[in-house]
Amino acid sequence: MTDLHRDVQGEESVRVSPAERARRWRLVLGSEAGDATDGGDAMPGAVLSADDRRIDGVLGAVYSDTDAAGAGRGRDRKGSLGRSAPQMAQWLHDVRDCFPRSVVQVVQRDAIDRLGLHQLLLEPELLQSVEPDLALVTLLVELSHLLPDSSRAAARAVVQQVLDDLRTRLEARTVRAVHGALARSARRRPSHPRDIDWDRTIRANLRTWSPELGSIVPERILGHGRRERSLDRDVIVAIDQSASMAESVVHAAVLGAVLASIPSLRTHVVAFDTSVVDLTPVLHDPVDLLFGVQLGGGTDIAAAVSYCRTLVERPARTLVVLVTDLFEGGNPDLLVRHVGELVASGATVLVLLALADGGAPAHDHQMATRLAAFGVESVACTPDEFPDLFARALGRG
Repeated sequence: MTDLHRDVQGEESVRVSPAERARRWRLVLGSEAGDATDGGDAMPGAVLSADDRRIDGVLGAVYSDTDAAGAGRGRDRKGSLGRSAPQMAQWLHDVRDCFPRSVVQVVQRDAIDRLGLHQLLLEPELLQSVEPDLALVTLLVELSHLLPDSSRAAARAVVQQVLDDLRTRLEARTVRAVHGALARSARRRPSHPRDIDWDRTIRANLRTWSPELGSIVPERILGHGRRERSLDRDVIVAIDQSASMAESVVHAAVLGAVLASIPSLRTHVVAFDTSVVDLTPVLHDPVDLLFGVQLGGGTDIAAAVSYCRTLVERPARTLVVLVTDLFEGGNPDLLVRHVGELVASGATVLVLLALADGGAPAHDHQMATRLAAFGVESVACTPDEFPDLFARALGRG
C-alpha cells in the first residue's frame, strides 16, 4: 500500500512507501527517533543505508544532543578545541561530500554557533593557546572565509608556524634532489658537440669497442654539465581544491614555494575547482597561497589542464604535476584529450593522487588507467617521498 506524497515544490506527485517515509522522518528527527537497525521503536521500519548513516552522523554532530558514543552533549558543552581539530577537519570533509554548497554553508555556520567553534574564530587568544598542527591548519583554511579581521593575524601566525616546520623538513631534500636530477640530465644529454665530455664518454663506452669498425660505438654520450642556464625546467603544479584533498593542498603549497625558490626551475602554481586561479604571484608566501584557496565545491580537471597548456612554452622542458584524485566533475573525455595533447607536445605529466601522510587514497581508477595509456604515472606519495619522485619525473624531461 502506498501513500500519495506531494514534493516540496508542489509541482508533481510521487508515491512514497511507508518504509521510505519512515526513513525520511528518521533522518529529519535524528538518532533519538530510533530505527529498525538499532532496536528503537519510535520510528519502526526506518532502515538506513551506509550513505544515510554518514549523513546522519554529519548532522548529528551538530544538531543532536547526543554524540556518536551516546554521551550527553548538551547545548552548553565546552572543551578544548585543540584535540577536536582532526575530527573537525574530517567533519568538514564529510559535510561537503554529503550536501551541496548552499546547504554546507548553513550547516557549517550552525556548527560554529552550536559547538562553540566561534571562539576559535573570534578570539585570537584562544588561537594562540591551541597547539598548531596540520589538522588545525586545514581547519583554518576551510573556514578562512569566516575569519573576522580581528582573528586573521593570529590565524596566519598559526598557519605560518606549521608551514615553517614543514618547509624545514622538506626544503633541503627537495633542493638537493632537483639539483641532482638536473646534473644527471646535463651529463646524459649534452645539447651541443662542444658540451660533450669526450674523456668520460670514451671511458663509459669502452665495452662497445667494435673490432670490425676499429672504433667505439657509443651507447652513452656524457656532457660536462656546466651550461646551467640551458638546463632549467618549467614546472606547473595544478592543485585540486576539493575537500578530500585538504591535506595535499597544504603540502603542495609548501612544496610549491620551495620549488619557486630554486633558480633553475620556473614554477607556476594554480588551484582549481570548477574555475582556475593562478596563484603564482603569491608563491613567495605559502600562507597567502593557502588563504587564496577555497576548499570544496565542484571539480573540473579538464579546465585546469587546458589552462596549464596555455602556460607551456617549452614542452620538452616542462613538467606538469596534477595534484588530484582524478574524480572529474566535468567532461572525462575532454580531460583525457587535453592530457593526451599535452603529452604529445613533449611535456611530462605526473598525477599525484595524494600528497599526504595518510594511506592509499580513494581515486578514479578508470581515469588513472586511461591516462596511463599516454605514459602518465598516477601515484600517491608522502611529503617525504616527494623529492625523489619529483626528481625522477623531472629527469625524464
